[in-house]
Amino acid sequence: MPTRPVPANAAPPLSADAALRRELYFFSLYRILEAALLALMLFSPVGAWVGVAERSLLGQATTIFYLVASVLLLGWAQRQRAMRAQVMVGTFIDVTVATLAIHALPLAAPGIALMLLFNVGAAALLLPLRYGLAGAALAASAMIGEMVWTSLHGDSGSPLAERIMFSVSFLAIAMLTYLLGRQMRASQALAERRGVELADLAEINELIIRRMRNGVVVVDGEGALRLANEAALQLLGEAGEGERNLAVAAPELARRLAKWREDGCNDDTPLRLGAESEVLPRFARLLANSDAVLVFLDDTSMVSRRAESMTLATLGRFSASLAHEIRNPLAAISYASQLLEESRDIVDGDRRLLEIVGQQCARTNGIVESVLGIARRERANPEHVDLVAWVRRFIDDYQQMLPPESGTVNATHAAASLPALVDPRHLQQVCTVLLQNALHYGRLPSDPARVTLVVHSLGGKPAIDVVDRGPGIPEALRTRLFRPFYTTSEHGTGLGLYIARELCVANEATLDHVPVPGGGSCFRVVLPAPHALLRA
Repeated sequence: MPTRPVPANAAPPLSADAALRRELYFFSLYRILEAALLALMLFSPVGAWVGVAERSLLGQATTIFYLVASVLLLGWAQRQRAMRAQVMVGTFIDVTVATLAIHALPLAAPGIALMLLFNVGAAALLLPLRYGLAGAALAASAMIGEMVWTSLHGDSGSPLAERIMFSVSFLAIAMLTYLLGRQMRASQALAERRGVELADLAEINELIIRRMRNGVVVVDGEGALRLANEAALQLLGEAGEGERNLAVAAPELARRLAKWREDGCNDDTPLRLGAESEVLPRFARLLANSDAVLVFLDDTSMVSRRAESMTLATLGRFSASLAHEIRNPLAAISYASQLLEESRDIVDGDRRLLEIVGQQCARTNGIVESVLGIARRERANPEHVDLVAWVRRFIDDYQQMLPPESGTVNATHAAASLPALVDPRHLQQVCTVLLQNALHYGRLPSDPARVTLVVHSLGGKPAIDVVDRGPGIPEALRTRLFRPFYTTSEHGTGLGLYIARELCVANEATLDHVPVPGGGSCFRVVLPAPHALLRA
């Protein structure tokens, strides 16, 4: 199913671990910035603005160490391993360097302590609570320890109140940033779960739309197909599969869409797409302020096929009931004709008519049995038949009840005999349907019908062609010939060819329409070879 491409700059959502790794990376970069600031104060004239370092050698050594350590910690952070160890080692180095820098630069002690305050807070953001508080306690102890060390050596340091306030700030910032980090991680986890649920729902919705029996198409303001499910692609056919413009894939549908955009009214007339698809399009705007339109294609041909299937099922039950009702009077007619044949007062001409009545009763009873067989889905009872001799007898019997003005029927065959294995009752009904259709439709207005039954072998299989010299069948109607209830006659039922094909299927035969180049029509019945049926 075609979908809109994902923008190239769209980044996938970060997981909680990936987000923490990214924050650790930026924290490592900030540490390098701190080391650079210390180097700027100690190795450039800018340091004179802060004050002369009392212990310049210690400050320079500490700065160089901090620069090297910061670069190494940045490289370690990029390796994405042992994040907790990286943060703890980095915090220890930060506290140690800050303590030594305050001892070397007493005048810059408040600024260095403020920078360390950020480091402690960042560490508590990335570590569990006990480790974050431990880092804050280490920083507070270092601040007070440095003041005590300086006082013991007779130097004046920062006031004790200032160190205590920084110590309390370290502990407070560690607690606050930990709570902030926990809430951030909970929000990140919730966002991940919601993202997974939304992705699952999107896949489910896509699967539902893809498997919908109704076609769904999204068309933008320029008429391009932005989205189409499998049913829509099947309805649009080859044009919809290879073309992404609605005006080219389905011009009539594009015209209805343009009309709907103008007046907002849906046309309820079914629209034909392709050779056999008939749809009812419905339109709806995808968004209120968008030119994209959602097109629903309801396959009315599918509804028609379902209705035909239900009708055929009902017809099957009705046919079975009707056949049973026909049997009783048919049996009475047959029995009466047999009694009349036994009478000595019947002249020879009337006796021949009684024979015709008996033959037609037997033929009608065979048709009734065939209809019952279709209704019950019974298997055929094939017999060995000489197809050439059988066709001759069939034509002789048919011509006895054929009026002269209806036309002529004859048979041709290349071989003297052609063996076949088929149910004779079914074959007689199939040939009767084909012959009646040929006599009725296969004639020109001024000429009588001329129908020929051609018996031949096709690829080693016996076949019968029913050929007429009429106007032929238009190409547009050939795909509907074997549909039930389809007829071009006012008095037809549209079931003859359907039942004939069903009988052929029951005998493992095929019934197809074959175009005739010189005009006319040809319906070909191809029976299975006898040896193939024996193997089955």
